Amino acid sequence: MSFPLLTVTAAVPAVGAILTAAVPAARRTAAKWLALLFSLATLALAVLVAVRFEPGGDRYQLTESHAWIADFGVRYELGVDGIGVALIALTALLIPFVIGAGWHDADPLETHSSRWRPTQGFFALILLVEAMVIISFEATDVFLFYIFFEAMLIPMYFLIGGFGDRAHSGSDENAAAQRSYAAVKFLLYNLVGGLIMLAAVIGLYVVAGNFSLQEIAAARAAGTLDMATNTERLLFLGFFFAFAVKAPLWPLHTWLPNAMGEATAPVAVLITAVVDKVGTFAMLRFCLGLFPEASKWATPVILVLALISIVYGALVAVGQRDIKRLVAYASISHFGFIILGIFAMTSQGQSGATLYMVNHGISTAALMLVAGFLISRRGSRLIADYGGVQKVAPVLAGTFLIGGLATLSLPGLAPFVSEFLVLVGTFARYPVVGIIATIGIVLAALYTLVLYQRTMTGPVKEEVRTMPDLRLREVLVVAPLIALLIGLGVYPKVLTDIVNPAVRHTMSDVKQTDPAPEVEAAK
Repeated sequence: MSFPLLTVTAAVPAVGAILTAAVPAARRTAAKWLALLFSLATLALAVLVAVRFEPGGDRYQLTESHAWIADFGVRYELGVDGIGVALIALTALLIPFVIGAGWHDADPLETHSSRWRPTQGFFALILLVEAMVIISFEATDVFLFYIFFEAMLIPMYFLIGGFGDRAHSGSDENAAAQRSYAAVKFLLYNLVGGLIMLAAVIGLYVVAGNFSLQEIAAARAAGTLDMATNTERLLFLGFFFAFAVKAPLWPLHTWLPNAMGEATAPVAVLITAVVDKVGTFAMLRFCLGLFPEASKWATPVILVLALISIVYGALVAVGQRDIKRLVAYASISHFGFIILGIFAMTSQGQSGATLYMVNHGISTAALMLVAGFLISRRGSRLIADYGGVQKVAPVLAGTFLIGGLATLSLPGLAPFVSEFLVLVGTFARYPVVGIIATIGIVLAALYTLVLYQRTMTGPVKEEVRTMPDLRLREVLVVAPLIALLIGLGVYPKVLTDIVNPAVRHTMSDVKQTDPAPEVEAAK
């Protein structure tokens, strides 16, 4: 039996979560270092997965398959394509920075509270989320995917509700109530989506007789699985609804600003840069892979919803007074671009959407973590409470600017490549949709530059006059993310070589080819 690399990659952070939670209450620093060590070990394994993966080889590689619940056709099946490899790498890359940025976020405020282990619990939950997200990117059994798709809600609920942002303008009671509201809203929205998906998963088993993604695809290709049109559409809607909540897509997005606003900055990164990517990834793997005809049938409506997400998210971000909620609404706009690229049904659009998942994760992590450092210094999330920060903390302001410029997809930074590919791929098949989507670019420049102007430039406010610049730990967290934004902006080929073969397989699933360019004949 070959080495189960995918299982080990998901198991290492799960084991780390257990060991971190078991560290004695008084050994908080040891728990932090233990969590960081396991996150780095997971990153090393993710790199090994990427090295072992052959872009020109089989569609799903490093596969594992074992009987699990044989009576119901459930198997423990894992495998990765290029898209899964890229997102596993993103997840494993970001978690060490999330841990580093949140180094003191869960420290108890009272020095005598050594009987409790909030710090251990905080970092254990982060590692547990990482394990569940990674196995979601690996699962090729639909039921196995569903279990972890839903299970990750539990640690996320406690991270949002139990370890909220301490920079709250109201009383402690009001802050706790807001955290509780955000956590419950997050849980309820995603649980409803998951329950609808469960009904669709059961329906898929009734129709196909198993849960194996590869076996169902092979049966469809061989013509031995004939799914009625209405049945396929209903099953597609069940899956898509759950993924649209997770993504999130307008009008199912309203839980995200609450969750990101009330969570600590590292947990906000975990939500939008890691967990939400499971939704868009699943649209590619399961919606298009299992229900190709229904995907094409639903495309016009989904494109309209994606356009609304792009424009609505950006417009609301322009009017935000809270830094973290601004980043949340900007992410809703960016997820609109990702979904637009997926359902444009072109290779450029889907390659761009996959790159967008990775690049958005890095750029949002950079911007949100620096914003978290800023907020922790001033104790306020309100934009109006800042001004002139660049004069007293130039390194903080500089990294904040680069993160913001990446958010607006400045050429030379990684998100530009992905956004350009999404727009080119969309315009090739739906030119009007592509033109309307460009409004999001203009609005992104507006909310990003206005945010920077109001917080970093102008007269130095008295409350920020003594604000310290980034410390060594904070620089070590942000600098690699900035380097990646520049490196992938200059040389995206390292990702496109891995992603493009998987995109071609997805295009084959839906029986689509790229539109031929319309070139006017020379006279």
